[in-house]
Amino acid sequence: MVSEAPAVPLFNPRATTQVVQFDDRHFCLVIDDALLDPERLVQFAIDQRPEFSAVNFSYYPGIYLMARNDLTAALGEYFQSHARRRFDARRCVEVICRYSIVTLPPEALHPIQWLCHRDDVGLDARLSMQASVLYLFRDPDLGGTGFYVPTRSAAEVGTLFTDSRLASPAAFASKYGLKPGYMRESNDWFRRIGGIAAKWNRLIIYDGGMLHASDIAAPERLSADPRGGRLTLNGFFTCRRNAV
Repeated sequence: MVSEAPAVPLFNPRATTQVVQFDDRHFCLVIDDALLDPERLVQFAIDQRPEFSAVNFSYYPGIYLMARNDLTAALGEYFQSHARRRFDARRCVEVICRYSIVTLPPEALHPIQWLCHRDDVGLDARLSMQASVLYLFRDPDLGGTGFYVPTRSAAEVGTLFTDSRLASPAAFASKYGLKPGYMRESNDWFRRIGGIAAKWNRLIIYDGGMLHASDIAAPERLSADPRGGRLTLNGFFTCRRNAV
């Protein structure tokens, strides 16, 4: 079996980091040239392609493969050392890391997949969650990540999300005036506050409570093949909040 992470250090000590500020509250860390050998991770995904499964634990529109423990540990250590202090986060209590590939065409999406989403839904209030995406593809039209804020009340948005899980596509579209497809811009419910373009070997880290969506400009290019599809390495870091 091909190892997904090299024996030498995984992260590039000469990577460039910037903070992209969307407004006075929302921001994203962007680390370019993040890995020393990103091709090694892509090759692992290619070799393990038969092991990818359809996502059945969330509304992610594609397939996934859990990362090996050594890669998960390395990503967690990087977050702790280089990113944690920028967030409301102390010690990590859980790190999840998986390969993901968006595969569904727009017409196959469920209504909830037409919307932006948060990663920390249902999380204990004493904990925070941060998330990361490492882009392991070279075609920028496969999509970076867009970020949003709601423009309606919490109650209204809550009803929207509930209906998006339960209603048929036709009923949901008729009620809310939304069209099937990947979300890429503001609508009557959410305002886009910014986005990060996809770039080979770019790692982004952001608050998991911030609304976001895959910014897919050319869904016709989506593929389940790790060689040319929208392959990403996704991390989720659940941490205790800072003491008040």
